Amino acid sequence: MALQESGEMYLESIYVLLQKSNFVRSIDVCEYMGFSKPSVSRAVGLLKEGEYIVVDPDGYITLTDKGVEVATKMYERHTLLTKFLMNLGVSEEVATDDACKIEHHLSDESFEALKKHAEKYIN
Repeated sequence: MALQESGEMYLESIYVLLQKSNFVRSIDVCEYMGFSKPSVSRAVGLLKEGEYIVVDPDGYITLTDKGVEVATKMYERHTLLTKFLMNLGVSEEVATDDACKIEHHLSDESFEALKKHAEKYIN
C-alpha cells in the first residue's frame, strides 16, 4: 500500500502526540488535527492495514517501526523547512503552513541539499 500525503500527515501527528504523551487515541488525533471522528477512524483503519500503526484493545495507538520511519522523516522535513523559511523572513504561521505543503512533495535529494545548507547557515 503506497502511503498518500494524508497518511503521512496522520503519522506525523501521531508521532508529535506521542512525544507529549505515551498514550494516544483517535480522539486525540481528531482534536490535534481538527478532523472529524469518521475521517480519523477511516485513516486509522488504513494505517493499520498498511502496518504503520497498531491499535490496542483500549484504542491506544502505537507506531510500528515502519510508521516511525515515515513519521520521523516527515517531522524532520517539517521542522527544518519551517526554520528555513522563517530564517528567510517568513512569519512563523505562514512558514509552518508552507512547510506542511512542501514536506510531502520534496525529493529526498532536494531535502538533503537543503539540510546541508541549513546546517552551515541556519542555527
